[in-house]
Amino acid sequence: MNADYWYQHSSAQLVVILTMKTAVYYNNNDIRIEERPKPVIKEGEILVRIKATGICGTDLMEWYRIKKAPRVLGHEMAGDIVESRSDKFSVGQRVFVSHHVPCNVCKYCLAGNHTACEALHKGNYDPGGFSEFVRVPVANVEKGTYVLPDDLSYEEGTMIEPLACVIRAQRIIGVGEGQIVLVMGSGISGLLNIKVAKLKNAKVVATDINEYRLKMAKECGADEVHHANEELNMKADRIIMCTGAMPAFEAAFRYIDRKGIIMLFAIPNKNIAIPVEDFWRNELGIVSSYGAAPIDLEESLELIKNRKINVRDMITHRLKLEDIQKGFKIAGEAKDSLKVVLIP
Repeated sequence: MNADYWYQHSSAQLVVILTMKTAVYYNNNDIRIEERPKPVIKEGEILVRIKATGICGTDLMEWYRIKKAPRVLGHEMAGDIVESRSDKFSVGQRVFVSHHVPCNVCKYCLAGNHTACEALHKGNYDPGGFSEFVRVPVANVEKGTYVLPDDLSYEEGTMIEPLACVIRAQRIIGVGEGQIVLVMGSGISGLLNIKVAKLKNAKVVATDINEYRLKMAKECGADEVHHANEELNMKADRIIMCTGAMPAFEAAFRYIDRKGIIMLFAIPNKNIAIPVEDFWRNELGIVSSYGAAPIDLEESLELIKNRKINVRDMITHRLKLEDIQKGFKIAGEAKDSLKVVLIP
C-alpha cells in the first residue's frame, strides 16, 4: 500500500496507526513530504484514494497562498472511493470531487451566483489533493462528487474543474458567435479559454511571451497569435486575462472595444489602475470570475466525456507526489509546460 502502517504494542492492546504521505505547502520553494494520519470518515462521507491531482495556477500564487501556510493544497483531483458511509456512492467508484460547493439556499445561490456563496468559499475537503487520501465532507459528497466514465482517465478527470471555471467565466461575459475575443496569456487557462470560445464560433486572438505557448494556442484553435510585446492593431469585444503580468493589463485597456468587457480570469499581485474616463465614455465593463458551480462542472464533464474539448494534449508533465517541488518549479517557469499532474 502507499500509506505506511505503524504498530504499537502494549500489554493491554494492539494499537494500529495508519498514516499517509502529504505534500505540505510552506511557500513555493518549500513544500515538504510529511506523514499525517489517514482521515477518518463520518456518516455520509467518503474517503478517496488520490490517483491524480493537477497543479493549478492559483497554487503558484505565493502572495495569496502563503497567508494560510502551512497547508495541503491541491483541488484538481480524481481518484477511487476506498471507504464510503454514503448511500449515494460505493467503494470502487472512480470519481472527481470538487473542493468548493455552494449551499443552494442563500440569496446568492438563489440568484444563480453560486460562486459568491459563503459556504462555497469556506468549504473544502480534508486535507487537500496533494496527498494520498482525502476525506470528502457530506456537502461535497452530495453536491460536488461526480463519477468518471469508464473511458475517462484520472488525468482527464483533473481537468474538469479548470474547464468548468472557464465555462463559467465565458458565460458571465457572454462570449458568443461573431465576437472578437482576445485571450491574454496562453498557459493552461488561456488554452482552455481558446477552446471554449472557438466552440462558440468566436474569433480568437491569443498572446503570450512564450513561443511554445503561442504554438499551442494556434494548435488549440486560435485564429491569430501574437507575442505579448507586439502592439496589436485591434479592438476586442471581450478580453480574457489569463496572466497576472501588469503590462498585459495595461495593454488590455488599449485593446478593448466600445461596450466591451474585460474578464479578470487571472489577477496581478497588486491593484491595477483603471482609465475611468475611457470606461465611462465607451461604456466598458470589467468583471471577475472565481471558481465554478455544479452546473459548470456538469457541463465541463460532458464536454470532456463527449470529446468536444480535448484535454489530453494539455497534460505535459506527470510526476510522483514526492516530486511536487519539481512540479512547482516546472509550472512556475512556464517554459515548455502546460498542465503538470502529480500521481501519488
